[in-house]
Amino acid sequence: MCAEDYRAALRRHPAGVTIVTLDSGSGPVGFTASSFSSVSLDPPLVSFNIANTSSSIDALHSADSLVIHLLGEHQQHLAQRFSRSADQRFTDVSLWARLDTGEPVLHGTPSWLRVIVDQLIPVGDHTLVIGLVTRVHAEADDDSASAPLLYHEGRYYRPTPLGSANNGN
Repeated sequence: MCAEDYRAALRRHPAGVTIVTLDSGSGPVGFTASSFSSVSLDPPLVSFNIANTSSSIDALHSADSLVIHLLGEHQQHLAQRFSRSADQRFTDVSLWARLDTGEPVLHGTPSWLRVIVDQLIPVGDHTLVIGLVTRVHAEADDDSASAPLLYHEGRYYRPTPLGSANNGN
């Protein structure tokens, strides 16, 4: 097995796009993560991975809490912004605010979770982050509860229903 074959296989698996934000003590930090997963309902735990070479890794290691934004299809621009250079991510102050607990939160996100960092586990060339969910925000308005933003084969997508078994689609 070579690394390129491994990457090619994983690109074929679609993933929901999230943005993780936190306060570094010297300003906001954020990055995209497509490795988000629910781990446990009781207690409410979630996880994601971050590369050990990420410009955000040091801030993450010193953070006690963070916010995971589950992006909607209308937020592709944010996914692209947070995939670029770290110094460009928070330059547009109209895109975000701070929670009363200090973490940056992005406007217009259909759902987000505030989590306390529970465990940081070194795994290969990444760090697995386990977080305890302490606050959940989910828009009740149908207009803002858009479909999730997906990432597949290097491009962004929105999901479309395949139809029901009754109509043969």
